Amino acid sequence: MPAAISSSEPIIPTTLLTAQIRDALRAIVGEKGFIEDKHGKQPFVTDWRGLLVGGAGAVVRPASTEEVSQVVRLCHEHGVAIVPQGGNTGLMGGATPWPAHTGIVLSLGRMNRVIDVDPVGYAMTVEAGCVLQTLQETAAEHDRFLPLSLGAQGSCMIGGNLSTNAGGVQVLRYGNARNLVLGLEVVLANGDVWDGLRALKKDNTGYDLKHLFMGAEGTLGIITKAVLKLWPAPKDVCTSWLAVRDPRAALEILSEAHAASEDNVGSCELMSRSAIDMVLRHIPGTQDPLKANTPWYLLLEWSSARARQDGTEGMSEKMEQFLADQLEAGRVLDAAIAQTGNQSRNMWRIRESVAEAQRAEGPGLSFDVSVAISRIPEFIDKGIKAVLDILPSIRPYPLGHIGDGNLHFSFMGPKGMDQPTLTQYKGAITRAVNDLIASMGGSISAEHGIGMDKLDELSHYRSKTELDIMRTIKRALDPQNIMNPGKVLRL
Repeated sequence: MPAAISSSEPIIPTTLLTAQIRDALRAIVGEKGFIEDKHGKQPFVTDWRGLLVGGAGAVVRPASTEEVSQVVRLCHEHGVAIVPQGGNTGLMGGATPWPAHTGIVLSLGRMNRVIDVDPVGYAMTVEAGCVLQTLQETAAEHDRFLPLSLGAQGSCMIGGNLSTNAGGVQVLRYGNARNLVLGLEVVLANGDVWDGLRALKKDNTGYDLKHLFMGAEGTLGIITKAVLKLWPAPKDVCTSWLAVRDPRAALEILSEAHAASEDNVGSCELMSRSAIDMVLRHIPGTQDPLKANTPWYLLLEWSSARARQDGTEGMSEKMEQFLADQLEAGRVLDAAIAQTGNQSRNMWRIRESVAEAQRAEGPGLSFDVSVAISRIPEFIDKGIKAVLDILPSIRPYPLGHIGDGNLHFSFMGPKGMDQPTLTQYKGAITRAVNDLIASMGGSISAEHGIGMDKLDELSHYRSKTELDIMRTIKRALDPQNIMNPGKVLRL
């Protein structure tokens, strides 16, 4: 059973749902879209990690933008707080209501239509409740590619991906979620609908409003539709699993891979042996691609939209030659190139199952940070030392998307230590890690966002000027503070 949220709660609206408001909400979304029994609400008020549980007067599941608009307008009129929610797979508590929340959780899951696919214009218009993997498959059916790729893609929803500016394993080549969007439709805090569903790559008419809502975690408005960018479908893909000398060697491999692949590096993922072993222990069906005597591994994938032609050198041949050179240079100690789709999928499943394995392993701490790419080895060395100085028996398992400077600096608690005991060390460890990140000019949240978990950390590390600007925007768009209150900012 998840524990109630223990952080000091911010001040949030506590208007109760009266019988009149409940009846009005039910009239808008119908019985199918209104949940008020405790058992039915439970999955919506509990976060994916099972660590946080909040409160809600009801869960409201609209089926259209018009219904979202009517629900939000009603809540605005009565001062009822709203927690927008997609697939509820976030890792920072951004979609979980606070325990004191008496308003609604607004789930977008029923809004799951693909409205239009334009293969010629390389664009797709979708509703916010579409599951990411469904959109990837839809793009593939039209010989196109949607590059946003996450471990939770089988259940996360595109509205939540955009609201949190999700990252993932393709950021190196294609950018974060905000880089994959041409236009948005958003329901504002008063119920008005902003229609920015324009499939334009060039539109220089004042403020680019869509970027206000991506990464805002539902605190400024609710994304209801999006126009997404598509790319040519990959036709020639080569995936390899490398045992590498150390993180410095991994960066040098990546640096040289760009030219060797003719600028076709799709992903570059650093993994520690401890993280791999944890996945192999807990995720059925995974197989170790390479057993080598090294604590560091690299998942490297190259892909091209040009199909391999007979008699020409494809990605696989280029990769083989490149890895031979890296072996000779001493950066790569051993290597396995996927020969089948199943082998490639196994490699990716190991990487993408780390969060699930961590949950099964037991209590842990994880930091989603970024620094300049060239400083990743320095951060790993200094960061692990700083944490071990506080708790020598903690178990580090760093990994990450090193091509974009993002490291998931994660630790499992000492064997036998329970969550309450580990939590006693969390404050000191968090301060040590984040102080180091700040001293290196990095970010305390590279891709997971702020939510409620990093609420106080953001206020500690962002400047007064930055926080004042953010609060000014929040108050202008949501003066009643009903949109996901108590997330990102303390007002």
